[in-house]
Amino acid sequence: MENERIILASSSPRRRELLEAVGCDFEVMVSRADETVPEGTPPEEAVVLLARRKCAAAAALAPERVVLAADTLVAIDGVALGKPSSPEDAAAMLRRLSGREHSVYTGVAVRRGERETYSREETRVRFRRLTEREIERYVASGEPMDKAGAYGIQLRGALLVEGICGDYPNVVGLPLVLSARLLAEFGVTLL
Repeated sequence: MENERIILASSSPRRRELLEAVGCDFEVMVSRADETVPEGTPPEEAVVLLARRKCAAAAALAPERVVLAADTLVAIDGVALGKPSSPEDAAAMLRRLSGREHSVYTGVAVRRGERETYSREETRVRFRRLTEREIERYVASGEPMDKAGAYGIQLRGALLVEGICGDYPNVVGLPLVLSARLLAEFGVTLL
C-alpha cells in the first residue's frame, strides 16, 4: 500500500526541509491556532500543548487527512526562549546561552479526525563561550531573527555549539524518529 500524502501544519521552512530530506509526501497547511500558553506552563509542556492545538486546527479543515504539527522551544533555567522580537532581544538570548547548556524541546502531534497521538523530544545543547563581537556579528547576519533561542544549528549557528546530547533534527525543528513513530500509528511510514 502506498503512503498517503500528509498535511504539515507548519510554516517552518526547516520542518519542510527535514521532511523532504527523508522523502515524506506532504503538503503545507499553516495552522491559525491560538499560540498563547497559560502563564507558568513549563516549556516541555507548552510545546505539546501548542503542537496539539496546531494539529487540531488543521485537522478540523481536513478531517479525513493525517496531519502532523510541531512546536519547538529553547529553554534555559526553566525559561522558554522563543523567537527574538528585535536584534537586541536576540543578542540578550545569545548572551544568556553563551558558555552554558540548554534544552531544545519539540512537541509533535499527529491527528486524523478525532484520533490523535502526541509526544515530545528533548535535546541538550551546549554553547561555547561567545565574545560580544561574535554575538554582534551573528545578530547582524539576520539569521537569529526567526529562530527559537535566536540561533539555527544547521547554519552559521553551528559555530556557536560545542556539543549536543540527543536528536539533532529536533534542534533544527522536527525530531524525525519521533515523528516517524507517531505517523506509523496512522499507517504512514517514512522508511
